[in-house]
Amino acid sequence: MTFDPCPFLSFRFQRKGLAMLHVARGVWGSKVRVLPALLGPPRALSSLAAKMGEYRKMWNPKEPRNWAQQYREHFIPFSKQQLLRLLIQEFHSSPTEKAALEEFLAHVEFCTLFHYHEILDRLQALYDPINPDRETLDQPSLTDTQRLSNEQEVLEALKPLLIQANFSQLSEDTLAYALVVHHPQDGVQVTINLDQYVYMHFWALGQRVGQMPQKSSVGSKRGFFTRSPSAERRYFKRVVLAARTKGGHLVLKSFKDTPLEGLEQLLPELKVRTSTLQRALLNLILIVSGLVFFVNVGMVVVSDLKVGTSLLLLFFAVFMGLRASKMFGQRRSAQALELAHMLYYRSTSNNSELLTALTLRAQDEHAKEALLARSFLARLPGGASRPPQETSKWLQSEVESWLLTQSGCEVTFNGARALAHLQALTPSIGLYPPPGFPKLDQLTSITSEIPQATPRSDNP
Repeated sequence: MTFDPCPFLSFRFQRKGLAMLHVARGVWGSKVRVLPALLGPPRALSSLAAKMGEYRKMWNPKEPRNWAQQYREHFIPFSKQQLLRLLIQEFHSSPTEKAALEEFLAHVEFCTLFHYHEILDRLQALYDPINPDRETLDQPSLTDTQRLSNEQEVLEALKPLLIQANFSQLSEDTLAYALVVHHPQDGVQVTINLDQYVYMHFWALGQRVGQMPQKSSVGSKRGFFTRSPSAERRYFKRVVLAARTKGGHLVLKSFKDTPLEGLEQLLPELKVRTSTLQRALLNLILIVSGLVFFVNVGMVVVSDLKVGTSLLLLFFAVFMGLRASKMFGQRRSAQALELAHMLYYRSTSNNSELLTALTLRAQDEHAKEALLARSFLARLPGGASRPPQETSKWLQSEVESWLLTQSGCEVTFNGARALAHLQALTPSIGLYPPPGFPKLDQLTSITSEIPQATPRSDNP
């Protein structure tokens, strides 16, 4: 019995033993090489500073310039099982078609499993020498030049995985906007010194516009005096950060539910600062309370104790200075605690664990793209007689319209990549499950039959 994952496609690989994921293998190759073209030239932070200066001159910008052209959503906003149910409900309602589609998904998952496991092994081997959380014995220390070179290799090997996982890299103009503009609902504001950074990169997926989840927001539930309602924010379901400070190391982190104006809060080496409005309110409170204290106490001291006015003003200035320092210090401490609380709930993974999470996400997106391509190409007008380029454009248009109808999200679907995934699924790979592949009930019986260790006796 043979399994053809795409019976309506007339093309197949002719060369025997060709690896199933030829496109992905071409991207990663048999060895991870340093390809500067993948990441482009190193981000010039001086250029970022210049763009930040341009945004500071703007009056109340609401979003980055040409945002619709800068950011394109590629993430398919359904899980594999959700997508499978929707496709079966709409296109494959008969029992035969349902079983065929479920078998196809299982076949894709089986075929991609070992491929992405190999990719993860390569990434971890590259990252291990610079892993700050390594639990094994420490290796010889690297020089700063060697560490920086290793970090660039990791980033360049990581980018194809991020692309397959449907992350979009945020442009320099977007970073400039995020570092300058502060949303009025953010009670906690931070500032960074660009001179302390060697590079910083952000990738995002799942753009949303609406109210932020409560535990992921900072200061959005209360104002200075009263509780303020949550405002609609532009935020991302997932954000990946890769940054390095001078004298530091590569920081790889992933966060959830992050607003566009809050990207600055994710960076290392930041300082909490009090917003202009809060400083004005605190100063107003200090002035009013100081005047009341001076009128009620100071005049009595001058008249009854015969203390000189200059000496009284000196004591009053020292007292108000200490009071102001204490108030601002308490405010900054409260904001730092609130920021730490927010990051605790937003953080999803970091460093080596992030590599594993990204690999699993790329594998999921790979399977979802192949599933959509297989389902829609079954209804391709004219069958397989169309040229591949025309077929990919038709597939992209149909899938994007369907996803917009089902989810309400505008998603840019990569039709050419989905077709390549289907082409790579050749019958020579084998079927799922392969002959002799152990099933869950067999594994359970085998596990139950494992002999128990014999208790040791102290007597010979």
